[in-house]
Amino acid sequence: MELIERALEFEQRKHTFKTTSERIESSREVKDLILSLNTIYKENKDPEIMDLMKRLTAIKQKIEKRLKGRP
Repeated sequence: MELIERALEFEQRKHTFKTTSERIESSREVKDLILSLNTIYKENKDPEIMDLMKRLTAIKQKIEKRLKGRP
């Protein structure tokens, strides 16, 4: 369950990004974590994994909103 530990560590990490490249890198990392957790969830149907994916998705949405900027 190293993947779940990595996801929890990402969730606890401070999300203040100085540069656009840091935001892009973080967005890709969280996307990879979510997709990997999803494959585990398909096998186990563990509600804790679903909750973790939801929290990571919220973080990802905030990062991507910041990346897109204001119109």
